[in-house]
Amino acid sequence: MISDLHSNLEALTSVLDRARGLGWDRALVLGDLVGYGADPDAVVEIARGLPGLLAVRGNHDRIASGEGPSSDLSPAALRAAVWTRRRLSAPNREFLAGLPSGPLEFCPGGVLAHGSPGDEDQYLLDEEEGERAFEAHGFRIGFFGHTHLPGRFVRRGGSVALLDIAGDGASFGLDESDRHLVNPGSVGQPRDGDPRASFAIFDDDERRVTVHRVPYDTATARRKILEAGLPSALGDRLLHGI
Repeated sequence: MISDLHSNLEALTSVLDRARGLGWDRALVLGDLVGYGADPDAVVEIARGLPGLLAVRGNHDRIASGEGPSSDLSPAALRAAVWTRRRLSAPNREFLAGLPSGPLEFCPGGVLAHGSPGDEDQYLLDEEEGERAFEAHGFRIGFFGHTHLPGRFVRRGGSVALLDIAGDGASFGLDESDRHLVNPGSVGQPRDGDPRASFAIFDDDERRVTVHRVPYDTATARRKILEAGLPSALGDRLLHGI
């Protein structure tokens, strides 16, 4: 499971290098392949070739491919989206434009979304928002992105708990008697204070998720952003994971 790649080729390459030894056979992509970073075309090209690919779009994918309004982006993000649109090849732009908005079923009772399963642009940041997401759709397991923060919501009985996921190798089971919403964190622009790229492996036989953190060449990713003439803050934040 990878989310919020944000045109960061160095991060994606490091994630895939780590993932090769982990025995996965399907790639689940939770949106925002592009935006912010300096390598949109290369990142989309790699993603398109991932085995068993199943993907939903993110808000940056929608806007950079010309499929939606841009009013919800910050000035820096909008500038990057316009820059990205000009640098995507026609096939890769069409690929992004054709991605479904989600929720997208990947197994019985399991869905992929970018934001909330009920609203692709909604940030799920607290337990009240998690509760609304559970109420909006009847999934048992949902994987989502958008916040760039690894974490999970668990609905047990009538209550919802938000649990942090920290560090490399954090692993947890998904109890069949509960409902779950899991965010694997961001590959290309982590925001939890840890600059390492974040991704997860979901073992669908064991119903277990393991989140991995991978160091990558943040200095090169930052330098390429600056050389592209994109806002310096988009590169600077990579060094600190904010």
